[in-house]
Amino acid sequence: MLRKWKELVRKLKEDIYTLYLASKDPRMPFAAKVMVLVTVAYAFSPIDLIPDFIPLIGYLDDLLLLPLGIWLSIKLIPPPLLDYHRHKAREQMHERQPNYVMAGVIVILWLLVGYWMYQAYQERLN
Repeated sequence: MLRKWKELVRKLKEDIYTLYLASKDPRMPFAAKVMVLVTVAYAFSPIDLIPDFIPLIGYLDDLLLLPLGIWLSIKLIPPPLLDYHRHKAREQMHERQPNYVMAGVIVILWLLVGYWMYQAYQERLN
């Protein structure tokens, strides 16, 4: 079951990257380009329609709206163009090397946030 989830997540990442690549293609029909841009923007946006902290329905938009947007975007893209960008996305995702510098920056930022929270907690105790 874990393998199925990993495969589903990998497929979603690949589809979103495919849509991102397709959005920059001048051969895309206008309606498809608009739908792709809205879907990709929503996928990368930190703002949700329904906040995640609301029990059960908080993740409803992530579980329904995002896959629905991806599906509709894929349906609007002409098949030859979609196949081209899917192939290109697969190649680029397999070629990409991990960016250890950026990973280090993110880890340092999280450690700084943790330290700041620890300091704020210590001040409250005193």
